[in-house]
Amino acid sequence: MSGPGDGSDTRTRRWPVPARLLRLRRRRGAPEADGIVGTARVDKRTKDLAKRLQPGEIAVIDHVDLDRVAAESLVSAGAAAVVNVAPSISGRYPNLGPEILVEAGIALVDDVGPDIFEKVHEGETLQIDGGRVLLDGELLTKGIRHTAETVTEAVEEAKGNLSVQLESFVANTMEYVKKEQDLLIDGVGVPDVTTSFEGRHALIVVRGYHYREDIATLRPYIREYKPVLIGVDGGADALLKAGYKPDMIVGDMDSVSDEALTSGAEIVVHAYRDGRAPGLQRVEDLGVTDAVTFPAAATSEDCAMLLADDKGAQLIVAVGTHMNMVEFFDKGRAGMSSTFLTRLRVGSKLVDAKGVSLLYRSRISSSALLVLVAAALVTMVAALAVTPVGPLVLSSLVERWHSFLFWLTGLFT
Repeated sequence: MSGPGDGSDTRTRRWPVPARLLRLRRRRGAPEADGIVGTARVDKRTKDLAKRLQPGEIAVIDHVDLDRVAAESLVSAGAAAVVNVAPSISGRYPNLGPEILVEAGIALVDDVGPDIFEKVHEGETLQIDGGRVLLDGELLTKGIRHTAETVTEAVEEAKGNLSVQLESFVANTMEYVKKEQDLLIDGVGVPDVTTSFEGRHALIVVRGYHYREDIATLRPYIREYKPVLIGVDGGADALLKAGYKPDMIVGDMDSVSDEALTSGAEIVVHAYRDGRAPGLQRVEDLGVTDAVTFPAAATSEDCAMLLADDKGAQLIVAVGTHMNMVEFFDKGRAGMSSTFLTRLRVGSKLVDAKGVSLLYRSRISSSALLVLVAAALVTMVAALAVTPVGPLVLSSLVERWHSFLFWLTGLFT
């Protein structure tokens, strides 16, 4: 979901931790030594590390304000511990990731500093004792070991800074309006595609919040309405895993599999505003020669929405996308300002998947089908009971049943 239009990258930026927050953490203290031992997986990009992380291993990351999606990917991979170079809660806003890790029983050692990337190599064995990180029994670095209490109090502390983040968000939004007003108002820059949207529903899948559950819930809807299936980067793999073939893939192509890119879906590569599209080379190397580019400062998921709206989609159903203020902030990118404006542009066409699952019911319910089957059985029994052939049919069925039992008994004697 990251890409050319996602704004400044906060992963490598050093965010100062508020002094009051540091005092809070030190006052609470770290838990006793617990001797967690595991193989180290080291990467500054959490989403890349999660792909190769195995159960019981220790993730070494550099992720300021650990967001919910990143935390859930670490939980799904089965991390035993997470060592974060940066503050997992910087105090800028109440991010959701640390709470998810701690609730899952994953040790979180926070703010250990960037030197660990020079001291630890992929595959080495690390040990976590409280807030200490050891290599071959020797102290490597020390950090802040989070507990449920420290995370809760840090989140409460960070809520006081929401107003500052909101002001920054509004400023970024105004800057985005100046850059992309032609795209937002008149659709200038939306590429021509071969996929037909006119009068159809479009289902846009982002590998974000609860995307697996939402796709499962929408199965009756997908079967009945047959919407255009759009995967945003890794969302295409989510569709394939659920048993669906995406009609279109939109994104910068950094987190989508080769299988998805060669599945026959139409490819729309998210590009920078100046036309540079780093992901296009990868697509062409796979033999896909008819991919188109979409230059925009928006996020990839917003590009997918703008494209579906511009091409005449009747309804846009979003799976795993960001739908509220906390989720916008939790994404941690200035480029998320485009998300707010995209929703204003798309307007009443956009429905969150959770809303569809609450409002939509299949036209033929399961209970109605059960009643229909029961009624048919009662009718058959009644017909056999009042007609002359009824006893003959019943006798034939009994004879066949006894023959089946005799055959079954013969298999074991």
